[in-house]
Amino acid sequence: MKKHNFNAGPSILPRVAIENAAKAILDFEGSGLSLLEISHRTKDFEAVNNEAMALFRELLNIPDNYKILFLGGGASTQFFEVPYNFLEKKAGYVNTGVWAKKAIKEAKNFGEVQVLASSEDKNFTYIPKGYAIPTDLDYLHITTNNTIYGTEYHTDIDSPVPVIADMSSDILSRPVDVSKYGMIYGGAQKNIGPAGVTFVIVREDLLGKVSRPLPSMVDYRNHIANDSMFNTPPVFAIYVVKETLKWLKSIGGVKEIQKRNRAKAELLYDAIDNSKVFVGTAVKEDRSLMNVCFVMQEKYADLAPEFLEFAKGKGMVGIKGHRLVGGFRASIYNALPIESVQALVDCMREFEKIHVK
Repeated sequence: MKKHNFNAGPSILPRVAIENAAKAILDFEGSGLSLLEISHRTKDFEAVNNEAMALFRELLNIPDNYKILFLGGGASTQFFEVPYNFLEKKAGYVNTGVWAKKAIKEAKNFGEVQVLASSEDKNFTYIPKGYAIPTDLDYLHITTNNTIYGTEYHTDIDSPVPVIADMSSDILSRPVDVSKYGMIYGGAQKNIGPAGVTFVIVREDLLGKVSRPLPSMVDYRNHIANDSMFNTPPVFAIYVVKETLKWLKSIGGVKEIQKRNRAKAELLYDAIDNSKVFVGTAVKEDRSLMNVCFVMQEKYADLAPEFLEFAKGKGMVGIKGHRLVGGFRASIYNALPIESVQALVDCMREFEKIHVK
């Protein structure tokens, strides 16, 4: 039975990236050594690292005054590394869910934090808008896509202060004007690679402004000076990132993947909106194109466990909603084909026919 991978992360990767990584594990570039056992100081791996950075720059149209880093530690590590490097007096944060709250908590260890807006009043089912951004902030932090609640920013915001964005779950899913951001970061395990590597895109002139001493590993300037090799980088994960970005370029880049992502999301949201059994949870204008969250309509709430088993029997993997919100979540990241979304829609409609007479 064919499996349809809707896992929220680690998540589906392009098949070609997996196959090429598998080959490299057995024999990297004809070296007779596994990718897992080579030195990161070899010219062959330096070429991998450089190609991954070049592809990232090309695909996202990253200006020359921004540096690209591949680090360890996950996006959660950036929750404290960001304020360590940028928060001198005061920072603004927008609270749109669990990950934003974690970032806010860490930032409070380094200075004053103003929560400029929050959607917690409605269980994070919308993206706050129309809030004032004070001009005396060191930066404004946002989380562009919220995997748990299924909301997403669909445009770049205009801000009088540098914007720092956690784009873990929607990076390279749509065009972004990088020049509107001071820094973009995220874990790779949604759209660009496996767990184990974190990407950072940072405007270099913003660094070195805080008065506090920075531990060597936290100071982005050290990683920039060493092309992400200040310490041993996540070699395997970076290789898979490179292969995933090659795949993205081969299919037409970010504009093409945005077109595909919109088609997938429209297909699934249309099925939800026209269902007598299922209902969406996020405000329509803020619905995520990456994580589609939905629940049973109230009169059918008791059928939720039965639907999960039914869907599992049809090959659906990873559609159980996050433990904080329940219901269902279909993560439809870049590498997920529209055929899998159609299979889920067919599964939902078949289940509905059984229970709605």
